[in-house]
Amino acid sequence: MGKVEALIFDMDGLIFDSERVVQRSWNEAGTALGYGRVGEQIYHTLGFNVKRREAYFKSIYGQDFPMEEFGNLTRKVFYDIAESEGIAMKKGVRELMDFARERGIRIGLATSSRQEYSARQLTEAGIWEYFDGCVFGDMVTKAKPDPEIYLKACEAVGVCPAKSMALEDAPAGIRASHAAGMIPVMVPDLVEPTEEIRKLCYRRVDSLIDVILLVEELEK
Repeated sequence: MGKVEALIFDMDGLIFDSERVVQRSWNEAGTALGYGRVGEQIYHTLGFNVKRREAYFKSIYGQDFPMEEFGNLTRKVFYDIAESEGIAMKKGVRELMDFARERGIRIGLATSSRQEYSARQLTEAGIWEYFDGCVFGDMVTKAKPDPEIYLKACEAVGVCPAKSMALEDAPAGIRASHAAGMIPVMVPDLVEPTEEIRKLCYRRVDSLIDVILLVEELEK
């Protein structure tokens, strides 16, 4: 496999402990709109972009599900929570990024979230300047598990997929990065990998700190 030349990060649930806040916002919005606590659907939509999530919600709650209103309400609740409580960064984010910089390893982003939201989160966390290239959910036509976003992220940092390690918390992202020909590593957040997903992973680790050891292992 050889030396890793790029680390491509997912964002929600990997860099930020944000998926639980999203789940809370879905519950509040769903209840307010008369659909009840819809937050459980997050387990089925991890890694989805806006378009794919809308199709999923309408398949569950009917074609008249008010996705635009739901989206506006969830964003308001999410930002209210973020402002009052903050969104914590996951363990090892900065340490891994500093390690990558010291080794000359490129750093990329492949997130299903929109550019405006993502850039704001990364800037407020003080890590925006670490990234050599970013691809957001509103920059691709096909959502994870399609490999499009990861192929574009590798292109954005100028490293071929075979030399790029994808860091993911969600099954859809593992499928996408594996299909792109990368080195998929899962750092679980809300869901543990199934046996099928484990077979697609190079490794499953507990935190981003453990990724430092993986990169060093591949250099030997």
